[in-house]
Amino acid sequence: MPKDDIRLYTRLIVRNGNEYLVGVIVGTGQLRWSQSPWDAWWTRTRINARMVAEKTGSDVCLFNPVTGDLRSVCI
Repeated sequence: MPKDDIRLYTRLIVRNGNEYLVGVIVGTGQLRWSQSPWDAWWTRTRINARMVAEKTGSDVCLFNPVTGDLRSVCI
């Protein structure tokens, strides 16, 4: 694939309802959520995405920040 292939930007993010996991607040262990998928924590590893989604009771989505395309996935 060429370097400028926008598919290379597709990532896995975690969604709970209409919010996306951003991360964990240091020192408190509380989760930080955002209503924007552009803010979301992301990975390209399915196992990591599934593990985080299971621990937070959430779903995994494919997100491409270049196109704004967001799709639910079953992993």
